[in-house]
Amino acid sequence: MNFYTLKKHITKLKRTARFAFLKTLGSQTLQELVGRIDKAYKKFFKKQGRPPRFKKVANYQSFTFSQCGYKIQDNIISFNGYRFKFVKTYDLAGKPKTLTIKRDNLGDYFLCLVCETEDNLKPAGGNSVGLDFGLKTFLTCSNGTQIPSPLFFSKFLPLIRACSRSLSKKKRGSHNRLKARLKLARLHRKVQNLRKDFFYKIANSLAKQYATIFIEDLNLKGMVKLWGRKINDLAFGEFVAILERKTQVVKIDRFYPSSKTCSSCGEVKEDLSLKDRIFNCPSCGFSLDRDLNASINIHRVGASTLGGEAVRPA
Repeated sequence: MNFYTLKKHITKLKRTARFAFLKTLGSQTLQELVGRIDKAYKKFFKKQGRPPRFKKVANYQSFTFSQCGYKIQDNIISFNGYRFKFVKTYDLAGKPKTLTIKRDNLGDYFLCLVCETEDNLKPAGGNSVGLDFGLKTFLTCSNGTQIPSPLFFSKFLPLIRACSRSLSKKKRGSHNRLKARLKLARLHRKVQNLRKDFFYKIANSLAKQYATIFIEDLNLKGMVKLWGRKINDLAFGEFVAILERKTQVVKIDRFYPSSKTCSSCGEVKEDLSLKDRIFNCPSCGFSLDRDLNASINIHRVGASTLGGEAVRPA
């Protein structure tokens, strides 16, 4: 069964009494839902995901209008005979191409618009940079720039714990427990939004400056075992995924000793411990911040894989 067969099947279902409610949706909206099913099956057959399962109508959290079926005027949206007001955070950047109405787990609704605009992005040229991730310093760039770790979850942890204690004291099934649960969920959502905003701002800034970014292939599971909640709070994996959508990201071998290798002469200092924040080379006497030294090595090794610089300095 392919996309076009599913489309014909939906048309037949609309004529039955059980699925008459499908007539209230526009044809393009139904086609988009069929596209989701088709995409899910293709991923499953390619062994890239689990098999699609039946979903109740109430469990659908979003639907999409492709190019028509809705109208937006100022802060009012109209579709299927309904009119709704929404909070207009900013003006549209161009002509709307698709509109997705999404409901989150708190019951709040969001409008997600994809607009057609002119490409104003300036090419980053052939510049490249190496990045080293850390706990206290989120990112250290091979050009010397350092971005401190925000640790949003840790900052909100006292408030989250207070809300969790308040929730545990409420009677199950009561209205007060529902209010406490929503308050806690909104707090978690705020942390997620702050983190995501932080990630996108950094990723956009790096993508505008560099055409290629070199990073270490992080062993996130191993890092979580060592440092626990702090690694989950920093969410390196989420940031890398965002960065990969913005520019070319090249990962180097995770077993390469970037922190222990001297970026000046190439000597490997085997006895370097996690407590040592300054790298002091026993061979040439070179001294540099540990994370900056690692980022320079990551950049050098990454560039060598693309036919650039030598792995070790001359």
